[in-house]
This record gives sequence, C-alpha cells and structure tokens, in this order.
Amino acid sequence: MDFITTFFNQGILGSLKSIWSIAVIVIPLMLFMEIAKDLKILDFIGKLFKPITRLFKTQEQAAFPLAVGIIFGISYGAGVLIKSSQDGELEGKSLFIISVFLAACHAIVEDTLLFVAVGASGVVIITMRVMMAFVATLLISRITNRSNGGYDERNCS
Repeated sequence: MDFITTFFNQGILGSLKSIWSIAVIVIPLMLFMEIAKDLKILDFIGKLFKPITRLFKTQEQAAFPLAVGIIFGISYGAGVLIKSSQDGELEGKSLFIISVFLAACHAIVEDTLLFVAVGASGVVIITMRVMMAFVATLLISRITNRSNGGYDERNCS
C-alpha cells in the first residue's frame, strides 16, 4: 500500500503540479503573444532582434520565440515556437536554427543564478553560453543555407 501512495503522490500529483507550473506561465505567454501580435508589439521585438535574425539567416518572426527562450527557458520558448509554427508564421529552417540557439542558450538568467549560488562565475557562464550558442547557430545556419541553395531574402529578412 505504501508503494501505491508514493506512486500517486510523487508520480501523478507531481506530474500534475509540473503541468500546472508550466501552464501558469505558458498560457499567459500565449495570450500576451496574441495581444502583442494584434498591437504590433511583435513587429517591434522583431526589429530589435533583426540583426540577430539576419545574422542567423532566419525569418524576422523568429525574434519573439528567441527572446522568450533566452529569458524564460527552453520549455516556454518551445511553446512559443510551436504556436508560431502552428500559425504558419515560421518555416521549418527558422524553427530549426532558433532551436539550435536555444539548446545552448536558454533561461540565461535563471540558470546563471543557480550556478552563481553554488560559487560559479556568472560572467563566465553567460559569456561562454552565448558564445557557444552563436558559434553553433552560425555554423548550422550557414550549412543549412548552403544545402538549400543560399539565403532567400523574401523568406528571411
């Protein structure tokens, strides 16, 4: 009987708590995304990140998921990426390239604070993560663009 109680408390209730924790952030984020889209705030964010999206040769619409992933983490960034994909705003190549960047450089504030709490250097962590993410993403974006016949200005402004 103890096994069943432990399984229920840790497995099922723990999973539901995790889902709730994610939903509490993702649902308002999705609502903000829809409102921001209507108010043209996403266009403003896109303009701020235009140098980065142009450097990575991705669509300008990839800026918002990139910003969300960097700040809030890969789970939330992925949620925004999925929503952008479902809405037809991002092509597969842009999704892939932004995912590569976020794999190395997500939740930059939260993760750094966790490591600083145990004695690591925050400056070193942020610098190395951002540098590695940029290098990996630049290499992969160049490889994918080369295999696709180059940079298409119509799709990746």
